[in-house]
This record gives sequence, structure tokens and C-alpha cells, in this order.
Amino acid sequence: MCDEGGRFSPASFLVGGLKGSCLVERVVFLQVVVAGAVGAVFGSFANVVIWRLPRGESLVAPGSHCPRCGLRIAWYDNVPVLAWFLLRGRCRACGEPISWRYPLVEAASGLLWAAAVLTWGQSLRALLGIVLFYLSLILAAIDFDHRRLPNVLVGILAAAGLGGAVAAAAGVPACPLVGSARGAGAVLQAGAGVFLGGGVPLVAALVYERVRGRAGLGMGDVKLLAAYGLFLGPYVLMVLFIGSIAGAAFGLAAPRRARDAAIPFGPFLALGAVTTALWGEHLLVAYLRLAGLR
Repeated sequence: MCDEGGRFSPASFLVGGLKGSCLVERVVFLQVVVAGAVGAVFGSFANVVIWRLPRGESLVAPGSHCPRCGLRIAWYDNVPVLAWFLLRGRCRACGEPISWRYPLVEAASGLLWAAAVLTWGQSLRALLGIVLFYLSLILAAIDFDHRRLPNVLVGILAAAGLGGAVAAAAGVPACPLVGSARGAGAVLQAGAGVFLGGGVPLVAALVYERVRGRAGLGMGDVKLLAAYGLFLGPYVLMVLFIGSIAGAAFGLAAPRRARDAAIPFGPFLALGAVTTALWGEHLLVAYLRLAGLR
């Protein structure tokens, strides 16, 4: 829906849908739908990256195929989300089960792309938000499976964040995604984000390892937090806070066997990054009010 000035309001849009008469509202609706559809398609490629990259396989050849019978998957059996349900989660040729993760990743990618466009509209910020969300999704899945965060993906994420900081220095609204700083202020915030996201956890990890004699936070997590700092500035501390709370909650709720194993931190940092990018300012205001500081 539109506010009194005729501008689009994402919150009102979610509540009122397309019942209003605002033209902007209808245009944004189409943009969000298209972004969600394209994001779901890219979710199929995300599944390829999640499976092949940690195994050192090519991301482009061979094409999508059943790992059991080797049958090349036809385009109509590769439609995001829908195809999995139509095939009842099994290969058309051999009947081999297809993991539920495939449609889940595709749906999550579509929703995250749609959320970026809904939040930032048609802008450089939306594009950077898509990069942040998409790579975070891939990194979370790989870390969950293999307990590592590939440097190449973290490097691409950091390069995109650095590009956003350079654009902000030129006065274009880009990074950080949280807040409205531009020019020198945006560059300072991005720098502070890298320092807080990478430097502080690095020192804490080194001290922990020195005292306890074992690693408490992997260097991959430190690099990821530094990359997140470029996108989120000082709000990267909220990423660490949310990730720590979510990780602790998972550890308490998980079966004992899972608790005894090493729990990957990447998925929880990814959750914290998405949450902070979308609602960081609102969460900070809510916290300050709860603490009586505002």
C-alpha cells in the first residue's frame, strides 16, 4: 500500500496486498513476483553449487542428472519446487528418492530474492541484498554438510560488499544495507563493520584457543563476519549476537549425538545476516525501548 505521500510502504503492502489503488503498489507487486520466480530458478543452480563445489566438480558440466542412473534431467523435471512435488520426490527413470532439500533451497532462494526487492525496490541496494542473501544460503548449506566455508564464495561476497562501499563513497545508496549513510560516512561504517566483524571475533577466537587449548571459532567464520561487515557496518555485531543465540538454542534442542559433534556456525551467522539486513534497525529500536534507553 502507499503512504500519504504516495510512496510505497512494504509493511502496508504485506497487510493490504493489491486492494489499494496505488499504481506503485501494483508495479512493486509484479517486481516482487518476478524476483521470487527468478530467485527460485537461481535456487536450482544454488543446489548445484552446494553439491559440486565442495567436491571439486565442475559447476557447468555435465548438466543436471540423477546421481544413481545418470539420466539427464529434462527441463520440465527441473522446474523449481513444482517439479519435485509432481515427481513425488523421486527420479522419473529409476525412482531414486530426491532430497527434500532441493525444493527447500529453491523456495528459500525465491523468498529471499523477493524479500530484497520488497525491501529495497529496484536499486543497487536490492541487488547487493540479493547477493548477500543468495551466497549466505549457499554457504550455510555447505557449512552444514561439510563444516567449512569455501574461500571462493566468501571472497565473492566480500568483493560485492567492497563494490557496494565504493559505490556509497560516490554517493550512491548501497552499502551498508542498514541505515542511510552515504559518502565518507558509509565508507567509515563499512570499515568499522570489517573491524568489528573480523577483528573482534579473531581476537576472541585466539584468546579462547590459548586458554582452552582448542579452537572455538573457525577462521572461515571470522572471514565471513568480516565480509558481512562490509554489507552491514557496525550492525555486524547483531549478526554475531543473533547467530550465537540461535546456535545456542540449536545446541540445547539438538539430540545429544548432535551436541557432541562440532556444530557449524555458518548457518546461524547466515540467519543473523539476513535478519539484520531486513530488520536490524527495527530490532535495535525495540531493544533500546525494552532496555529503557529510548
